[in-house]
Amino acid sequence: MANVFKLEELPGPIAVLTFDTPDKKVNTLGRTVLEELGQIFAGLEKRTDLHGLLLRSGKPGQFIAGADLNELGALVYLTADQLRVALSGGHALFDRASNLPFPTVSLIDGPCMGGGTELSLALDERLASNSPKTRIGLPEVTIGLIPGWGGTQRLPRLVGLHHAIDMICSGEPVTPQKASAIGLVFDAVPAEKLVEEGCRVVEYLYSSGEWKKTRVKRRQPLGLSMDQMLFSFACAEGQIKAKTKGQPSASLVALKALQNGVNLPLDEGLAVERKTAEEVVGSETSANLIGVFFMNTALARDRGVADETIQPRPVRRVGVLGSGLMGAGIATAHARSGIPCAMVDVSEERLADGMARAQKVVMSRIEIGRATPADMVQLLSNLSTSTSHSLFADSDVVVEAITENEELKTQAYRQLAGVMRDDAILATNTSTISITRMAKATKHPDRFVGMHFFLPVDRMQLVEVIRGEKTSDETVVTIFELARKLRKTPIVCNDCPGFLVNRILLPYMNEALLLLLEGASMDQIDKVVTRFGFPMGPIALHDMVGLDTAFYAGKVMIAGYRDRTVETPILGDLVKAGRLGKKSGAGFRKFVGKKETPTADPEFTPILERNRISNRQVSDEEIEERLLLSMLLEAVRLLEERIVREPMHVDMGLILGIGFPPFRGGLLKWCDNVGAAKILDRIKKYTQLGKRFEPTEQFVAMARSGAKFYPAPKGIVKS
Repeated sequence: MANVFKLEELPGPIAVLTFDTPDKKVNTLGRTVLEELGQIFAGLEKRTDLHGLLLRSGKPGQFIAGADLNELGALVYLTADQLRVALSGGHALFDRASNLPFPTVSLIDGPCMGGGTELSLALDERLASNSPKTRIGLPEVTIGLIPGWGGTQRLPRLVGLHHAIDMICSGEPVTPQKASAIGLVFDAVPAEKLVEEGCRVVEYLYSSGEWKKTRVKRRQPLGLSMDQMLFSFACAEGQIKAKTKGQPSASLVALKALQNGVNLPLDEGLAVERKTAEEVVGSETSANLIGVFFMNTALARDRGVADETIQPRPVRRVGVLGSGLMGAGIATAHARSGIPCAMVDVSEERLADGMARAQKVVMSRIEIGRATPADMVQLLSNLSTSTSHSLFADSDVVVEAITENEELKTQAYRQLAGVMRDDAILATNTSTISITRMAKATKHPDRFVGMHFFLPVDRMQLVEVIRGEKTSDETVVTIFELARKLRKTPIVCNDCPGFLVNRILLPYMNEALLLLLEGASMDQIDKVVTRFGFPMGPIALHDMVGLDTAFYAGKVMIAGYRDRTVETPILGDLVKAGRLGKKSGAGFRKFVGKKETPTADPEFTPILERNRISNRQVSDEEIEERLLLSMLLEAVRLLEERIVREPMHVDMGLILGIGFPPFRGGLLKWCDNVGAAKILDRIKKYTQLGKRFEPTEQFVAMARSGAKFYPAPKGIVKS
């Protein structure tokens, strides 16, 4: 038995049921918790003397985080019959809650998510604290599930179809104020008043008898006309499909449960929900998304170094050298986070462009309601500019973000040595160049580190923290924590050409160019990749990051991995022609109009024809396999070389850094799902292409033994 509930009585008499899981920060609804709750309901069902029940959390500012995700993740190992039992058990328990012989009120203080919201929906009323921490939601679709304990049927009967579709299909929680406005909660009150106000609501419901009438009403069909149903669900389906671009979507499954159940009596609607939930509960996609959630949680707890006694140095002021796309983005991220930042470049004109980029980031958010004029004031007050390096004299950290050219960078480090404080940290935003080698040009190699952001900086969450051979743990931890202050997700990796993301990405990018030169079209290549789930294809990605950037990064990779890198001169030809991608208006495609729409460009054709290897028909299957396998094989090599510590660092690096589809679980998780043996068979089809398609001995052994990068949890055997 879980032993997490405490039942007390207040004058009235009113029962108070307090949920408080010992030694845990949050309350979750696992199997043993639900069993204990069932026993408590069994006792309460006999209590005809009570005026009502209040359900509350014993953790201030934390209500119920939802179902136990460990148990949800394990559902993938159950049979269909076992899944059916799990879903039915939750329904039966919450239905008992909805039929207790007295009024019931949920007192919500802090996050109330998933199963916690569904339990609250089963009660007669809800009160929320007006704390900024309080949010109420059904986020199941974000982990590939649908609300499966009554949420798709009880919520629309409470708040109406429009609000229910919005909450369920987006997975976005609502504030207590909005919850009150749409009728999800009775009222929003100060946290310290919840019990007092809860007692008042109970006594009102008990004395008026309204709770009995409301229960009858909420078990009826929603009563929508056919026209209302068709219009509402057609609009919602169109919006979801536009957003998901044809990828697997639990939102569409949730929408089906709503559509097929809300115009039936509640009992029949709940049966529809149970049947529909079976389509996603325990599915591979859901298991992948839950796995991504756990990996994110693990990264949030990471400190970047093994020694937990190492403490970060305080960072009060930061300098950024360079005001281009990267430099301005990095400076903006610091200034928006309340960290005073000095941005330096060689001319006032460049600095003005950088400031304009910084202001555009905040202005775009103001226009969509995600920022206020006060945020603009904060940005401008925290961001200063100069053409003189002397502005860095009081910086705790200086981030170099100039052109990806080793000679220019090391020259800048020698200049900075005479200006920076002797104890300051120097970080470089390089995407590929060796930290160990460049450290030799610095005064203090132990305080030199890679801090690699991704474009666009304001939207991309990942920051690679790269340690050279002499980088100290203190430096790593300081930059790691600085990245977190910027609301980024840092991942520490050891030094090698390309580091983590670009080392894996560039073989994929290069393979895309080879496929293009062999006869595949740009549109075909990009469509194959977006169909797999990437936000954009590799040709479009080349144009977005800049062909000059890709060209110089490619040179570093060729030098570092000459035995398995094939040169593609087309990039150099495009750079010579001034076709640098979106930033210059043309690259592989040209960009037209105010929206800079990518369009086929006849002027590109002669450049392509000069570089063609062949003009054969290339299948979609070959494109997908060569692109994914080139990435996978490099990821395996990187992991075996201990560039990162764990498979999750590879998978989360690619999800956060290049948009690898989360529903696939990550590149290595995708390999696990397909099976290493089947992957090896696919690789064998391309061994004639050279060492880049040569698997490592460890991977071959893994395929033979059936091993996985993420082994199944111990003790779980699928029946």
